[in-house]
Amino acid sequence: MGYVKTAMLMAAMTALFMGVGYLIGGASGAVIALVVAAAMNLFTWWNSDRMVLRMHNAQPVPAGDRMGLHELTATLAQNANLPMPKLYLIDTPQPNAFATGRNPENAAVAVTTGLLQSLSREEVAGVIAHELAHIRNHDTAIMTVTATFAGAISMLANFAMFFGGSRERLGLIGTLLMMFLAPLAAALVQMAISRTREYAADKAGAEICGEPLWLASALEKIALGAARIDNHAAERNPATAHMFIINPLHAHKHDNLFATHPATENRVAALRAMARQGGHPPGPGLQPGPRRGRSQAPGRRDIGPWG
Repeated sequence: MGYVKTAMLMAAMTALFMGVGYLIGGASGAVIALVVAAAMNLFTWWNSDRMVLRMHNAQPVPAGDRMGLHELTATLAQNANLPMPKLYLIDTPQPNAFATGRNPENAAVAVTTGLLQSLSREEVAGVIAHELAHIRNHDTAIMTVTATFAGAISMLANFAMFFGGSRERLGLIGTLLMMFLAPLAAALVQMAISRTREYAADKAGAEICGEPLWLASALEKIALGAARIDNHAAERNPATAHMFIINPLHAHKHDNLFATHPATENRVAALRAMARQGGHPPGPGLQPGPRRGRSQAPGRRDIGPWG
């Protein structure tokens, strides 16, 4: 089903791309746009993960890292019945994370240094579980395709001012409207996809790590950090904003048409309701560590040095 959704999205974005090409150059412009879109589809499908990771200067995390991030992710991937994704670290103080890749066999999870510095081990587990849910649901291919096409459509629409054919066909006002409406249409597709998939990934991520409150607490901390700390790479590449667990561009507070993510308050409320109904017990190696004033239960393992 994930591949069907991706194919439908590619078709829709290709049609939008061709429409912009037609408005700029007529029938020949549409044909050129179709050829370019076909090449982009192929290139994006095979190279999308590397493109996005390069945009954010993500560096690979080796196995056996001193933080224990690789070991934690491997445990969560096993819980999710997924192959171990590649792990990357982004050097930015803003807490955030995203997943990318065309399928579970070619997936990657990237977390920021700010995330590891501001969240407990349990909260990091909740975030990684959320990203693994995106991979399992094949959301990563959809997210990356929309990011690539949205950026290309915005660039193509801006080129309209430099093509005489578009001004003759649409007039100055029409050309200016196209420059605004074409990127807006692409952005609306991004937003609609992003908002619906986040709730599903929150729920599945809570099931993967076994404790909805870990992810709920992480979302609250990430939202606070994203609201006051800039992510300069994301600002330079706003078409990738919908890929992050929380909008890195200072997300809209309310669930409205132009928000790339659901309101954090709504996501947290849904996770807390899930916890009240009874979450799945954390798997081996995922139990929280001992807390002050409380002894650790026999046979339970601390999940690592955080927290």
